[in-house]
Amino acid sequence: MYYGNIKKIDIADGLGVRVSLFVSGCRNCCPGCFNEATWDFKYGKEFTKETEDEIIELLKPSHIQGFSLLGGEPFEEENQAVLAPFLERLKEIYPNKDIWSWTGYVWDKDLVPGGRKYTEYTDRMLKCIDVLVDGPFIQEQKNLMLEFRGSENQRIIQLHK
Repeated sequence: MYYGNIKKIDIADGLGVRVSLFVSGCRNCCPGCFNEATWDFKYGKEFTKETEDEIIELLKPSHIQGFSLLGGEPFEEENQAVLAPFLERLKEIYPNKDIWSWTGYVWDKDLVPGGRKYTEYTDRMLKCIDVLVDGPFIQEQKNLMLEFRGSENQRIIQLHK
């Protein structure tokens, strides 16, 4: 898996101060996407054990509320295989820090058994994610007044409440 960027201090992608990872690779290719460069699965740098360790270190300060996972698309099959064990590691080390993730897929349609992006790793990822923002970006529904999402069809879902 590759990634395009790590934001060491992020206040735009979730509540509080966060560390954010923008993974590479997306098959949705939504017109008007804010991060089109990350559609390419080989964009940026390779995600390695050293990358994981860097993120874990960045999450250490008490003022960091949590971790945000964006893209590209975290729920592409190739990315799930890498991200599921990484998210489990994060939750084990930092059980009190929340994890937010964005996906262009629909949680209760695409990420369920039989859904088009459901893999052996999907439930493992979803178990670690506290807040999921789902749905494709739809340019005709773009709304700059929305918090944490770009178009009106997208939902903010508290997964474990």
